[in-house]
Amino acid sequence: MSDITELEQRITAALARIGGCLDGLAAADRGKLDKAEIAKLREALDAEKTANSQLEERVVSIKDKQVTLVETLECEVAKLRDDYGRHSAEVQNLKRVNAKLRKNNRALREANTQGVGDTGLINSGMDAELDALRVSRDSDRAELDAILVELTPLVEGGANA
Repeated sequence: MSDITELEQRITAALARIGGCLDGLAAADRGKLDKAEIAKLREALDAEKTANSQLEERVVSIKDKQVTLVETLECEVAKLRDDYGRHSAEVQNLKRVNAKLRKNNRALREANTQGVGDTGLINSGMDAELDALRVSRDSDRAELDAILVELTPLVEGGANA
């Protein structure tokens, strides 16, 4: 136990001697620097502070641009999801109408092979064909509306320029 105490005292004394030497070196170094060097160092420090503040401003600016870009992209993704949902519903509607049309055409072919003209099948076929044309027209209209939505800002931007 006494060895530990003795070692502690020796380490404390060594640290005190090192601290005294460092204080002496710092005082000697301070004496060596003249006012011109101190002024140069202060100017360099001020220049670094200015550069640092400019870099911080640029980082803030870049972060703001990034946030704005992310918000814009999120809006576009939401719009595209809505468009996809609408188009998906239109495609399902087209598939349904086309299946109805195929079924009716198959029945008409069978009636023709038997030599029986069925006016109900003909009317049903015409209804299915009209439904297919309506759905196709609605799909085309939705596609045109989507194109117009994309072109309107470009046209207005060109007119303003």
